[in-house]
Amino acid sequence: MATFQACCQPTTAGARGGKFSGNLQSALLPSTARFSVRRRGAAVAHRAGVATAEVRFVGVEEAKQMVEKDGYTVLDIRDKSQYERSHIANCVHIPYFIENTDNDIGTIINRQLHNNFSGLFYGLAFTKPNPDFVPQVTSKFSKDSSKLLLVCQEGLRSGYAAERLEGVGFQDVAYINSGLNKVAPGVFPKEGEKELQDAGKGGLVTIQGPVSRVVGAILVLAFLFLQFFPDQANELFFKS
Repeated sequence: MATFQACCQPTTAGARGGKFSGNLQSALLPSTARFSVRRRGAAVAHRAGVATAEVRFVGVEEAKQMVEKDGYTVLDIRDKSQYERSHIANCVHIPYFIENTDNDIGTIINRQLHNNFSGLFYGLAFTKPNPDFVPQVTSKFSKDSSKLLLVCQEGLRSGYAAERLEGVGFQDVAYINSGLNKVAPGVFPKEGEKELQDAGKGGLVTIQGPVSRVVGAILVLAFLFLQFFPDQANELFFKS
C-alpha cells in the first residue's frame, strides 16, 4: 500500500503570495499520493454569474505584513485542543472541525480506534466537520469588506476552509501555506503555553523518541485520509 503524505503545499510548490480558485482536488494523485490544493489561473472566477475573488496562499513573512500593515484578521480554524495550546494573540477562533460526540455504533468504534492510536500518540481530538462553520464566520465578518487570514496547524484545513468561504462570496481570503508549523518563535505575538509551531504536538509523541513520531505520523495521515476522503476509506478498509 502506498504511503500517504499529507501535503499542504499547492501544486506550485515554493511560490509566495500565490493565488488559486476553484474546487479543491477531490482525489489523491496516484503518483505521489498527496493531498494537494489545485491552483487555477483566472484572476476572477464567475460562479452562477457572480464574480468571486481568489483565495491566496502566502508565506509566513507575507502573512505577518498582512496582519500588521494591511488590516487582516487572523481566523484560527483549528480544533479547541490545538487552539488552547497556543494561538496568535487577538485572533478569532472558529473551528473547521469540532469534537465528535455522536453515539451511533460506527462513530463509537471509530472514536475508540482513534483514541487508542492517533489520539494517544499525538493528542488529537476525535472530530467531525463543523456544520455551522460558514454561518458562524458569516455572522462575524462582512463578505465584501473583511480581510481574513486563515490559519491551521499544517495548512490543509485552512486551504479547504478558505475555498469554502470564497465559494459563498467572501472577497478577500488568504491562508498561510504550510500552516503554523512553519511559524518560528517570535514572528507573531502568541497566547498559550507552547510555541505556535508546537501546538499540534500532544500525547505520547511529546515524551517518546523518533519511533513514536514516525508511527504517530503514519496514524495522523490515516486519520486525515478518513476525515477528508471517507468514501474512499470505506472502500479501501471497511468494505467486506
